[in-house]
Amino acid sequence: MLAVLAGCTGGSRDIGEGKPGSSGDAIQIFPRDGAEDVGPERRIEVSIPDGRLERVRVTRVEDARRQAVPGRISDDGLSWRPAGGAGRLALASKYSVEAVAVDAEGRRSARNTAFTTVVPDHRFIGYFKPENRSTVGTGMIVAFEFSRPIRDRAAVQKAIRVTADPAVEVVGHWFGRDRLDFRPAAYWKPGTEVTVEVGLRDVEGAPGVFGSQRRTVGFTVGRSQVSLVDAAGHTMQVRRDGELISTVPISAGAPKTPTYNGKMVVSEMHEVTRMDGRTVGFGGEYDIKDVPHAIRLTESGTFLHGNYWAPADTFGSLNTSHGCIGLRDVKGGGGSAPGGWFFDRTLIGDVVEVVNSPDRKVAPDNGLSGWNLSWQAWKAGSALR
Repeated sequence: MLAVLAGCTGGSRDIGEGKPGSSGDAIQIFPRDGAEDVGPERRIEVSIPDGRLERVRVTRVEDARRQAVPGRISDDGLSWRPAGGAGRLALASKYSVEAVAVDAEGRRSARNTAFTTVVPDHRFIGYFKPENRSTVGTGMIVAFEFSRPIRDRAAVQKAIRVTADPAVEVVGHWFGRDRLDFRPAAYWKPGTEVTVEVGLRDVEGAPGVFGSQRRTVGFTVGRSQVSLVDAAGHTMQVRRDGELISTVPISAGAPKTPTYNGKMVVSEMHEVTRMDGRTVGFGGEYDIKDVPHAIRLTESGTFLHGNYWAPADTFGSLNTSHGCIGLRDVKGGGGSAPGGWFFDRTLIGDVVEVVNSPDRKVAPDNGLSGWNLSWQAWKAGSALR
C-alpha cells in the first residue's frame, strides 16, 4: 500500500502525490503549459480523444486583473474553442486554463496550465499577485515577476509603491534580476487594506527596455489563519486568529523524499487537478488525474491536498509521500472530509508552516516563502538601501 502514496516536490504545475496511472495526457491543451512569448496569432485549444469535457475555464490575467475568456464546448463534448474575437491572444498577458473531463466510465480527470504572451522587445512588464480586489490571508506577499531581466533595479523598485492602511513599513526584496517581492516585517494585520501603485511606464529597466504599466490595484487582508504541520507527529494544527480550531491528522513526505521545513504561503487552489510524477523527475511512479482539494505551497511543487486512495489509518501515523502534505479525502472531493474541510476554510495568502521534517528549510524564493528570511535579511535585498 505504501507504493501508492507517492508525493510531490519539483518544478511543474501538474505535479503531486499519487499512484501509478496511464502514461498519456487525456486532456490536451495548447499552447503548452509554461509556454512563453506566445504570439497573438496562436489560438487556445482544449481537446480530449473520447468522453466529454465537463468544464473549461480560461482566464486572462493582466496587471492583477482577471478577465474570463468566453468560449464553448463542442456539441460532441470533445473540444473547447474561444468565441468570436476572444480567439486572438492579447499581448503582454498571462493566461490560465482549467479543464475537467469525464471518460466513458464516469472517471474524472483534470489539467491546469498557464502560459504568457509575447511582450514587445523594447518593453517589459511585471506579472504580479495577488489579484485586484481580492481578500487574502495575513501571509500574502506581493510578488512581481518581470518579462525581461532588470538591470536598474533601483529605478524599477522606486516606481512600485506598496502602502497599507493601517500604515506599516513595506519593503521590497530582489531575487535575482527578474523577481521583486514586497512584505512587511510581520504578517499583515487582519482588516488591512493594501494598495499597489505600479508606475513602470517609461521606466528604463535595462538599456533600451522600458516599462509599459501604470495601474493602481488593491487587496484586503482577511482573518488570520496559520496552520502548523508537525511532520514527525503527523498532525496539522489549524489556528484562526490565534485560537486552535482543529488538529487534523496528516501524511507528509517519506524519509527519502521529505517535506520542506519552514513557512510557506498558499498561492493557488484547485478543487481538482492532475498530479504526474514524470513532471518532477519521479518517472512513472504515479499519475493521478483527479486529485481533490489541491493547495499549492511552493513553485517547485509542494502541495497540501486531499487523498482518497490511501487507507484512512495512514493519516496521523505514516509519512509516505514525495514531499506533499496529504489530508484524508473522498474521490471527487467531499466537504465533510478533512481535505474538503480545510480547502473550504483556506484563502490565498494563508500560511502553512512545517516543522520536524528531516528536509532543509524551503528557499525564500520558492513560491511565496519570503517569511523564512529575517527582517534584517529581507531589507538587505532591497535596491533602495
